[in-house]
Amino acid sequence: MQPATVESANAISLLKTLGIRLAEIGESHAVMAVTVDDRHRNYLGGVHGGLIATLIDTVCFFPKPLLPTGQAATTIDLNVSYVRPAALGDRLSARAELLHLGRRTASLAVRVTDQHERLIAHGTTTLLLIDEAVPSSGVC
Repeated sequence: MQPATVESANAISLLKTLGIRLAEIGESHAVMAVTVDDRHRNYLGGVHGGLIATLIDTVCFFPKPLLPTGQAATTIDLNVSYVRPAALGDRLSARAELLHLGRRTASLAVRVTDQHERLIAHGTTTLLLIDEAVPSSGVC
């Protein structure tokens, strides 16, 4: 598997559709951001929780020891806690921190904040590390 870069991450179709951008790859962290707009509304007109869940899930793949080094992985557990609603026009930033990197799994914690550094949501993920190459139709 080719190691991921900021450019290759930002070329992912789903992320382009949602307007999510990878901003930073760190040694044990990664940061993604999105500006909330009309495409992110739910049926009631608020910001869809799925946008925030997608942001939390996706940013977890990009600390340097994972996709940026070519380590394939898939989510086996995702937990999201919503603290306050995001509003249209908010710039949400998700920062994932690698808590544990083992032979078979990785554990990460994520904080999602708005442009005023207010906590919008937080979450945790567990990733299964995959030894073999991910099929081209695989999901990460």
